[in-house]
Amino acid sequence: MTGWSKAGAARAFLIVSGLALAGWAAGPAAATAAPFVLTSPDYVDDGLMPQKSAASVRDCGGQNLSPPLRWSNAPAGTASFAILMVDVDGGKGFGYVHWLAYGIPAGKTALREGEASAAAADIVGGHNMPGTELYFGPCPPPGQAPHHYIISLLALDLSPQALKPGLDHAALVAALKGHSLAATSLVGRYGR
Repeated sequence: MTGWSKAGAARAFLIVSGLALAGWAAGPAAATAAPFVLTSPDYVDDGLMPQKSAASVRDCGGQNLSPPLRWSNAPAGTASFAILMVDVDGGKGFGYVHWLAYGIPAGKTALREGEASAAAADIVGGHNMPGTELYFGPCPPPGQAPHHYIISLLALDLSPQALKPGLDHAALVAALKGHSLAATSLVGRYGR
């Protein structure tokens, strides 16, 4: 795409596909409020994800450790968070859903490394494309350019118990429409 970086094009894809469910903030308070941000101590935005975060199945070469994540400045009224991780280069251009997590309490501002790789009391798992309700790390085909894995964090007005476990991507997006107060994302690249 002319004039677009690959990360910019990937983010645009997610917005068009409905993953960026938050509307634009309005009013003077929004202009001066600190931005809602998502970071990882393991990699910078659009940086390479460490091998330990890659899937541990087949010959993916990783340990399937979900990356440590930190976020701050969630908007007022946030009752819970949801996380969606999609390989926008996967599925032959249609995307591949690696991780869906929701029901994360509003008081939580971080996930430890590997916390989403196993069942946790304060994280509800959604049904990803590999068929699990946990984090499933990157595993792009060998020899391809590194794929872009977008981790989207949504601040929601829904209580942590509002949604049943095991929703797939389409059902989760449908359930979250109209409930997202803000969204932020972090892009990680991985290839092998």
